[in-house]
Amino acid sequence: MDFDLIVRGGTLPDGRIADIGVTGETIAAIEPELRGPARSEVDARGNLVSPPFVDPHFHMDATLSYGIPRINASGTLLEGIALWGELKPLLTHEAVRERALAYCDWAVSMGLLAIRTHVDVCDDRLLAVEALLDVKKTVAPYIDLQLVAFPQDGFYRSPTARENTIRALDMGVDIVGGIPHFERTMADGTRSVTELCEIAAGRGLMVDMHCDETDDPLSRHIEQLAYETQRLGLQGRVAGSHLTSMHSMDNYYVSKLLPLIAEAGVSAIPNPLINIMLQGRHDTFPKRRGLTRVKEMLALGIRVGWGQDCVLDPWYSLGAADMLDVAFMGLHVAQMSSPADMARCFDMVTNVNAAIMGLDHLGLAVGKRASLVVLDAGNPIEAVRLRPERLCVIARGKMVAERTKQETRLSIAGRPAQVNRRHKTA
Repeated sequence: MDFDLIVRGGTLPDGRIADIGVTGETIAAIEPELRGPARSEVDARGNLVSPPFVDPHFHMDATLSYGIPRINASGTLLEGIALWGELKPLLTHEAVRERALAYCDWAVSMGLLAIRTHVDVCDDRLLAVEALLDVKKTVAPYIDLQLVAFPQDGFYRSPTARENTIRALDMGVDIVGGIPHFERTMADGTRSVTELCEIAAGRGLMVDMHCDETDDPLSRHIEQLAYETQRLGLQGRVAGSHLTSMHSMDNYYVSKLLPLIAEAGVSAIPNPLINIMLQGRHDTFPKRRGLTRVKEMLALGIRVGWGQDCVLDPWYSLGAADMLDVAFMGLHVAQMSSPADMARCFDMVTNVNAAIMGLDHLGLAVGKRASLVVLDAGNPIEAVRLRPERLCVIARGKMVAERTKQETRLSIAGRPAQVNRRHKTA
């Protein structure tokens, strides 16, 4: 077989060493050694070859806007929401588009080739919706970009949010979003979950809802989301994002709640960088850290992925489009320290996130799309530990980013001339 590209001798996440042959945009072969000719080759020997990184929860309409019109002085979620309200009237189509495209450049450089972004529909201009639909078309050759219609000021609380949500979906936005805990009452939040799920069911769409992003243990909209998922036959198409109130819930109630989520096939998307930064702000000590019950969910077979959420915006002053930063923080806060758990954290920001987003064409297998990343690491655990350089990023069979391996020279008597933080365990 003739190939357009062969990635030679890389280590796959399962430990196999193999050549990957690419024809067009598709992985055509994965074998210990491919002998067929290729138009080009990538030498991946000694390095990890991974599926692309995937982010199932982001806010691209706000990204890279940090400091406009001011900085979030308290660092709280509520001030971030207020600051976003100040920023929205200042937005222009071109500014949103250019910041989003700049972020997508960052993403490609980090091997992040699929992103689900929530876009605020509470601005009657739907300016950000139009801008991100434009961005989606622009980046389609190298990034899978999904848009969520997100009534950020509340589906009922904001006077035109319901109408704007429908308008955004009619314009081509992919997924139905919501924020029930931000409605005026718990009852309104519950009603919003029901109506938004009915809209999604009627249109054959997926649902991804900001759910219970609060320290209030009585914020329990995930229960309603699981119920509506089963009632409307949406199993496998629904995600609850954040779910931070669960860190404060009564253990007995959680023992009932988690099986309901598992039974309904609802996915969970915690966002560890942002959750631990924004939650617990009213606590003194002991201080809650804001992450939902990840290990308990995993133990019940609930599909859990890690999301990035924010980069340089009203809510978060850091970030680098690096999903390994997200996995690294999630590993620590969820105390996923066993070898199996650490490897699982890598899988969560690649294969699991792709599954949550319904991207069945991604993955390292024959017949899948030829989108992959070569990392300066020996295995998935080392990748999470080091958050290493992406030596090569391939999207749809084409190289879209590359970087030479960086070595540090030492000038210390009696020590090696170079240092490398990769480490072979016994």
